[in-house]
Amino acid sequence: MTSILTSLGRTVLAGFVLLILIVLALGGNFSSAELPFIFRWLHVMFGVMWIGLLWYFNFVQIPSMPKIPDEQKPAIGKVIAPTALFWFRWAALLTVLTGLIVAIVNGYAHQAFTLQAPFRAIGLGMWIALVMAFNVWFIIWPNQKRALGIVAVEPDVKAKSARVAMLTSRLNTVLSVPMLFLMVAQSHNTTWFVIVS
Repeated sequence: MTSILTSLGRTVLAGFVLLILIVLALGGNFSSAELPFIFRWLHVMFGVMWIGLLWYFNFVQIPSMPKIPDEQKPAIGKVIAPTALFWFRWAALLTVLTGLIVAIVNGYAHQAFTLQAPFRAIGLGMWIALVMAFNVWFIIWPNQKRALGIVAVEPDVKAKSARVAMLTSRLNTVLSVPMLFLMVAQSHNTTWFVIVS
């Protein structure tokens, strides 16, 4: 077991093997697996990674940086942050792509994007998610490359870039709250959902 848990690749593979064993033990089979369900599951999995990392940055890393001694900060800036940002931006892209596939396969993409009833909640959630993903790829990541020294810039540009990346990340944190609510509200026939739709 230790050999599995000491490797990230083997750990993730073990998670998928465990999933297969659970599905088979519960009497399921993969020949009847529906494509929309598979993409919804992937969408949720990638979304958990994306928003989890967003919240890690905003609830853990950013508030902790002032408490870290200067001589230890390069470990964050040169090792942890670039790796976390790699998974962050790809999780954002994969969340959006799988979400679009779910909407297309289930036949509500047009109604959702045009905010038609009964798909207004999910549509608004999708638009917010697209803004957030745009922020990740075209504002946060380019500014983080400068702030972390991946791209060499003057110290004042580096400081300004760090601030822009942080503020945009905070904006995405604000947007994540209604986005998650709208995504969940659509799949539950709740009073909130009726009001939104």
